Amino acid sequence: MIKSMTAFGRAKLEGEDKDITVEIKSVNSRYFDCSVKLPRAYIFLEERIKSHVQHNAIARGKVDVYITVDDHTSGVGAVGIDEAFAESYVAALRTLRDRFSLKDDISVMTVAQNRDIFTYDKPEEDLEAEWERFRTVLDMAIAGYVQMRTVEGEKAASDITAKIELVRSYADTVEKISHEDTVGYRDKLEARLRNILADNAVAIDENRLLTECAVWADKIAIDEELVRLRSHFGAFYDILALPEPSGRKLDFLMQELNRETNTIGSKCNNAKIARIVVDMKGELEKIREQVQNIE
Repeated sequence: MIKSMTAFGRAKLEGEDKDITVEIKSVNSRYFDCSVKLPRAYIFLEERIKSHVQHNAIARGKVDVYITVDDHTSGVGAVGIDEAFAESYVAALRTLRDRFSLKDDISVMTVAQNRDIFTYDKPEEDLEAEWERFRTVLDMAIAGYVQMRTVEGEKAASDITAKIELVRSYADTVEKISHEDTVGYRDKLEARLRNILADNAVAIDENRLLTECAVWADKIAIDEELVRLRSHFGAFYDILALPEPSGRKLDFLMQELNRETNTIGSKCNNAKIARIVVDMKGELEKIREQVQNIE
């Protein structure tokens, strides 16, 4: 099933002691790259959240997970101060004040608004309970996120299917024109050679003449390229039907389709085929852009 790498999901879990909000958004990337932003008091959950997202939401893409916690009580354990962070934070505020000539209103209350300066002594036995609570709301956000990925993937699949069918129709037209062009080229070449040989009173070796004409006509024939194109079209639909992520396979297949199309354009001297090849390349480029966003 095709899924998009671009999506968004959000969920909120309200509790007696705290509210937890999770937002997940992602864009396309060659690899899995997950960034988690959450309050310092819960930093111990970062790696578990990354692993959970990778195994349940997306295998490839740049993912940002934002988690906010609104504590209703102060009973979360002993509260301390991250002195190094607080010192650095206050120094930054003073630099900001001095550099921009701002009003000096640095006070305990203004500094305390940054909750990251505080540390919380969370009992070891509560860690698993905290994870279960975070995992619950994380799964809720993931559900919405995956649904959006699926919907966007279905739209992309429909769009690229329509475009690949258009490219297939172009290839059929090229095949018809190419056959007529190859036959015409062989006949013209044979007639020209016969005239040249006759003008120079050279005896005509019929077998040699026909062989040479066939060889040169074969140089502009694109039968092999068209056969490979049809094979790639079939592979395209096979990949679309795969249950696992297939964006990389589709990307590779697009390179092969472009290669065969370019070869067709370079071998043919027919103006009609040249115009069709330009249209084919235009559609393939549109498909390639869509494929870049598929997981």
